[in-house]
Amino acid sequence: MSIIIPAVLPTSRAELDQTLARLAPVEGITTIQLDVVDGVFAEPASWPYARQETWELPLIERFRYEIDLMVQRPEEVLARFITLGASRITLHVESARSIATIVTDFKRRYGHEAGFTSGLLSLGLAFSIGTDTAPYGVCIKEVDYVQFMGIATIGKQDQPFDERVVQKIRRFRREYPSVPLQVDGAVSLLTVPKLLTAGVSRLVVGSALVRASDISAALARFEALGERFGIYEH
Repeated sequence: MSIIIPAVLPTSRAELDQTLARLAPVEGITTIQLDVVDGVFAEPASWPYARQETWELPLIERFRYEIDLMVQRPEEVLARFITLGASRITLHVESARSIATIVTDFKRRYGHEAGFTSGLLSLGLAFSIGTDTAPYGVCIKEVDYVQFMGIATIGKQDQPFDERVVQKIRRFRREYPSVPLQVDGAVSLLTVPKLLTAGVSRLVVGSALVRASDISAALARFEALGERFGIYEH
């Protein structure tokens, strides 16, 4: 499985379809991170919140979907995306009053155990750059992966890289050496080496990959950096 995951942030179903059409022919891309922004927890709103359009995951036979829920009260919509076929759900810890309650309910409803059913359905927690992971220690041990944001303002692509995430990764690795860790936001050919060296095991790449004129060539460059700088494995 590739450590490079394309991130798609569409404003409409038409834009989603166009982006997926460009990604579908590319060998090595099997999973898509679909950023879902409600315009409340983060802004601006993306599909399907930006317009009143049908909730559907296109090309479900071609891609596995990771849904990055940048929404207020994610517990109200996560089941809907699972029903549509999503295999990975990322919850932002700042988006709900009790992430612990959502994680517990997820386990009860879907029979989820961390690492046991990760091939079918995975649950991850995302942390903004300024959010301390310490209060969420119990939850971290109950999920399949953690995501750190590499940018200060979530919900938008083309944001500058926030260097604070590098130290955040190193601290996390010392405390949780076996938890898969991915970074989303400002992941580029320039930032990948420092992220991998710090201890990242998966990279979510937005505009640097999705908007490339030659996606296959861009993917190859990212994967070459993975081979050169190493991938964190527990």
